Amino acid sequence: MDSHVSTPGVRSGFITRSRGAVSLLFLMNGFVVGCWAPKIPDFAERLALSKFELGLMILVFGVGSLVMMPIAGAQIAKHGSRVVVQVLAVCVLPLLLALTLAPNVITGAISLFLFGGFIGAMDVAMNANAVSVEKSMRRAIMSSCHAFWSLGGLIGSGLGGIVISRLGILGHAQLATVLAAIFLAVAWPMILADPPHPDTKREKTKLPMVPLPWLLGLMALFSMVPEGAVLDWGALYLRQEMDASVALSGLGFAAFSATMAIMRFAGDLVRDRLGGVKTLRICTLFAIVGMLLAGLAPNAELAILGFAFCGIGISNMVPIAFSAAGNIPGLKPGIGISVVTTMGYSGMLVAPSLIGFVAEHIGFAVVFMALPVLLIVVLLLSNLAHYADETSGGGHRAASQQK
Repeated sequence: MDSHVSTPGVRSGFITRSRGAVSLLFLMNGFVVGCWAPKIPDFAERLALSKFELGLMILVFGVGSLVMMPIAGAQIAKHGSRVVVQVLAVCVLPLLLALTLAPNVITGAISLFLFGGFIGAMDVAMNANAVSVEKSMRRAIMSSCHAFWSLGGLIGSGLGGIVISRLGILGHAQLATVLAAIFLAVAWPMILADPPHPDTKREKTKLPMVPLPWLLGLMALFSMVPEGAVLDWGALYLRQEMDASVALSGLGFAAFSATMAIMRFAGDLVRDRLGGVKTLRICTLFAIVGMLLAGLAPNAELAILGFAFCGIGISNMVPIAFSAAGNIPGLKPGIGISVVTTMGYSGMLVAPSLIGFVAEHIGFAVVFMALPVLLIVVLLLSNLAHYADETSGGGHRAASQQK
């Protein structure tokens, strides 16, 4: 039974139609992103892009997301998240085909801008819908929603290389588009219809002058840079520097997504048992080991194992930072979360382009070996994660901003 109307103080059942719908939206979004990962080497080769030029292209993807995410937020306030997420999901569908068929750098850049923009905007809308579902159910569902995103990434990237090797690059894009459309069609009638908030007072919010949200933002930033590195450069690293086959090169992000999905499904339980600080420290150590293993690996198989370890670590680092941001004493949750979210997303969307510039001269292996320096900073700041264990309103709600 669905939960469009909730009884105050009463929890709904564990599974509802609206929860199933928003989970499918996360699955679809992650699946499309996962399908993009193994297509990156072909995209670069077809358009004759150097690592530097591909880095610029990936920057275009990030700029598209950062431009369109605030627009999505404004439209959600006017129309509610259901209408917005439906429109954006439809806009996402043809973009893998557009990227596959782009004949030159200009059309490729436009396609990447739109791809990044609509993927990022859909991310905002589906998170907003997940918040509404969570409120209607009166129970936390955010970790599982993001686990479905990782599961979608696993399916998309894991099957991508195999499908490309059998059906070709265009056949892969066609099949991926059909599957994404099926996910959306199943979810469509069950998406929770939340009301718009056009009359919500917009307070003039100033940037916080206290250091805590900025330090948490730094944690999120340095946690998401490795995630963006694996997504955007993992397949190219395995293909060019490890001589991996097309099918094998797609398994780097797949392994990362698999372990991330498992740990996100288990994330709430782990954090309840160990607390935010200890969970963050353990996760960060896994991520450090994973990055070093990927960079030092003598072959593709060990590098993929390194990406898997990194997925275990990264899985709950950012949700903990967001949860802590929502519980900063004396600061409204929205302000803290907005600072940390913006800094975190810039790490995932923009920093990988810088990685491309650097890798042009020193190679990806050295880059992966250097990324643990950022994670050591997270480890040094890990005591701040105790704010994630507060009960003042952050917790699982804050996790809704992460992916």
